[in-house]
Amino acid sequence: MKVVGIDLSGPGNLADTYLVLLEERGTELHWVADLAGADDQTIFRIISDQGKNERIVIGMDAPLSYNPGGGDRASDQELRQLVSKKGRVGIMPPTMIRMVHLTLRGIVLARMLETLKPDSDLHILEVHPGASMLLRGAPAGQVANFKRDRLERSQLLQWLETQGLKGISRTEEVADHYVAACAAALGAWQWSLGRAAWVFPASPPDHPYDFAC
Repeated sequence: MKVVGIDLSGPGNLADTYLVLLEERGTELHWVADLAGADDQTIFRIISDQGKNERIVIGMDAPLSYNPGGGDRASDQELRQLVSKKGRVGIMPPTMIRMVHLTLRGIVLARMLETLKPDSDLHILEVHPGASMLLRGAPAGQVANFKRDRLERSQLLQWLETQGLKGISRTEEVADHYVAACAAALGAWQWSLGRAAWVFPASPPDHPYDFAC
């Protein structure tokens, strides 16, 4: 099985998109490749290149639906209440001005990837990286500050290694988007094993994908 974690950005800010590709080996996930600044066509190509006989689980850090009428989805409300007891991460409505372009790209990319079915055993879900770490016991201060602090990023990568993601730590400074992509992969992997820390089931047609951490 291959697991892909994607920290997506809006379509006008591709430099902040990060993709991490990992492979399940026994009880661990092992780093295969990562890529910064990936556009939709590159993401599509990387995933389509994984082979038709490979199970592929994709965790995307982007809203993959929106609430009719705008505002929070029921899933956003539930996750925000849950993580508020653990620490501080941002969970914003998909139609909020700061989020709407990300939501647009997430929905379009998911639609593109769906065209790989049924030839590929492909599974797509929405993931919140910060919540994925926080709900599994990552230090709350590190989760709250990793976007601003390179030391916190390094420490979180070491923590992610303890969760079964092998080969992701780096000696050089890494972008916060790389850490988020790794955390998205963790959430997607655990969801695929039936061990999600939290999951809001899909409710088609408005909300066609599970939202999990």
